[in-house]
Amino acid sequence: MYNKSLQTIDKTAIIIILIFCLVIGGLIWGEQWCGTTCSFVSKPKVKEFSWQNQQIGIEDRAFVLTFNRPMEIASIEQNLQISPTLPGKISWAGRRLAYTLTVPIPYGESYQLQLQGGRERSHQSDQMGVVMQPFVGTFKSRDRAFAYIGTNQAEQGQLVFYNLTQKKKFLLTPPTLNIVDFKFYPNGDKILFSAASKNRGIQGLTELQLYQVTTGLDQDLSKPFEPKIEVILDNKEYQNNQFDLSSDGETIVVQRLNRSNPADFDLWIIKPGTQPKRLNLPGGEFLITPDGQTLAVTKGEGVAIVPLKPDTEVLDFLPKFGRVLNFSADGAAAAMVNFNMENSRLRYTKSLFYVNNQGIQKELLNIDGSILDCKFNPSGSHLYCLLTELLPSKDYQEKPYLAKIDIKTAQVLPLLELPNYRDINISLSPDGLAILFDQILTSNNPSLNDAPVSDAGEAIIGGRLWLLIPPTREGTEVTQPDLEELPLVGFHPQWSP
Repeated sequence: MYNKSLQTIDKTAIIIILIFCLVIGGLIWGEQWCGTTCSFVSKPKVKEFSWQNQQIGIEDRAFVLTFNRPMEIASIEQNLQISPTLPGKISWAGRRLAYTLTVPIPYGESYQLQLQGGRERSHQSDQMGVVMQPFVGTFKSRDRAFAYIGTNQAEQGQLVFYNLTQKKKFLLTPPTLNIVDFKFYPNGDKILFSAASKNRGIQGLTELQLYQVTTGLDQDLSKPFEPKIEVILDNKEYQNNQFDLSSDGETIVVQRLNRSNPADFDLWIIKPGTQPKRLNLPGGEFLITPDGQTLAVTKGEGVAIVPLKPDTEVLDFLPKFGRVLNFSADGAAAAMVNFNMENSRLRYTKSLFYVNNQGIQKELLNIDGSILDCKFNPSGSHLYCLLTELLPSKDYQEKPYLAKIDIKTAQVLPLLELPNYRDINISLSPDGLAILFDQILTSNNPSLNDAPVSDAGEAIIGGRLWLLIPPTREGTEVTQPDLEELPLVGFHPQWSP
């Protein structure tokens, strides 16, 4: 009885094995025999798309398509489509296709990637590979958004966040604070800002504290949003002045003055989860370099490049320059100002220089007005600058204007004259396609202690915000600048990264 049962099981197992062998053999033979004509043959396909349903920012420069089989490269590259168009270059590593953008992704757009008609790599030279399963992927870029300081009665002195893509506005700070300056964290989800209590007027500039607030950019805006505020640095023992935030959001540098000892004037560094530490590095204006490892700070008649560690030696000193305006995104170059004090014939002029880490110091322009600010475009090929022209009159008067400067040719293209503008702030969008700037209205009425204070110490009682689309080249044609006044009231606009 036992032997008969065992024999039955053995026979059943052998039959099952034979059936599987026949099925596998049939599939292999069938695929070789009918190639792409048989519907039962499994098709090659996209196994993974790294940007699928993702929100993409300026720091995202490439996506990867992973296939389940080796593919015929030419057929994939010819059939890959992205709408709207995103220029880029393709590279391969086995079954993985990498698409690297050659221009920054424009913000506020939704994109679709389509791939159909691509073929599997055939092992037989006389046959074409199997046509792949069609693939459609979707992703979007971050919303166009920015923050500014409000000036109307309902928003006076408060930090306002405006999502330009979705046309939604949020108040981020309470009405009890006057905001003085702010910086975005790298993902745009938080803002670091300095502020003082209202009713303090110009005295508030000596009572600043550092705060952090959420913006809601990474949240569903259809749901109620409540910003969360946290104190980062108080003002009990030290007066907090200028500050900067590293591009990775991990380092804050603050200029501080000891309230009980005015001779104690130093730069301090703050890292997440640690107590503030003094750098033992007194100096004037400063900027953290894009890599977050060094600091450019004015010292005497020059600019020092110093590691962001306490009691470290200067890495480099550039005695020729009096200001650092901006760094390129990769940190390889900077825009600096020479006040031409070393040359008596140029005593009343200023020069804008392009300075890179290869030792190149290239003068881009020399003017008798002022060089107020400059921003590198994302590729580092141009600068957008806020300049002034000295008017021919007995009274010292300057007329501001915006200009685009080609770093390679040093060609200056004026974009827009700004008559009757004071204390202007400019901000270039992360994709390099738009410029925000402001126009403020001030008063020297000493009773206006509730209002924010301008650089000249006057109360800011009004502000207009403008959006400028700089000219772009489309083939042989160059578009005209497009200027629009935004339906918002405030000043000091800054784009979200």
